[in-house]
Amino acid sequence: MAISDRLLAYLGSKKNLAGATAGLGGLALTFTGAAGPYWPAVVAGLYGAGALLAPPERVAPPAFPDPATQLGELRRDFTALTAYAAETALPPEAAGRMRALTATLDALLDPRWSADALPRHPEALHALARMIRRDLPESVDAYARARWWSRLSPGADAPESHLDRQLTLLLKEAKGLAAALHAEEDGRQRSHSRYLEDRPGP
Repeated sequence: MAISDRLLAYLGSKKNLAGATAGLGGLALTFTGAAGPYWPAVVAGLYGAGALLAPPERVAPPAFPDPATQLGELRRDFTALTAYAAETALPPEAAGRMRALTATLDALLDPRWSADALPRHPEALHALARMIRRDLPESVDAYARARWWSRLSPGADAPESHLDRQLTLLLKEAKGLAAALHAEEDGRQRSHSRYLEDRPGP
């Protein structure tokens, strides 16, 4: 920040305003004759005291995107991911797991439900973003690369087995997220039932 910018920021700060207010009090003492010949020191001292006693400026926190914006971006990334996965020829078993996984993720990101449920669960939102933006693309890309190299070195671990293990773990994680969100909604419904049952009648 340039010196002129810092000066302008200080002129409008709470410290300067408090010091100026206290300094005006010193000028009032000067006009009444109470400050005597030492009025410059009195005014400067009161200004400094006011500036020191003023509360510090509060630094505004950074503005992060709200959950609704994050969900919109995540849905667009998921659309790009499914298009990318469709272009890669997967073995039949892995392709079936991929369909099950993308169907689960698509349901979790359904705007009719996720707009309410996911913002209350930042951990679930983070886990979905990690799966869509890192884990799944890495699994598909690593499989495609390993499949090409396996032709040059037969006998190594089959890339298909690693891909199937990875998709199985990701599907388990996605279903766990769905189960956790369902459990919370079920708990809310049960709580409302108890509230209605316990509420005194007319």
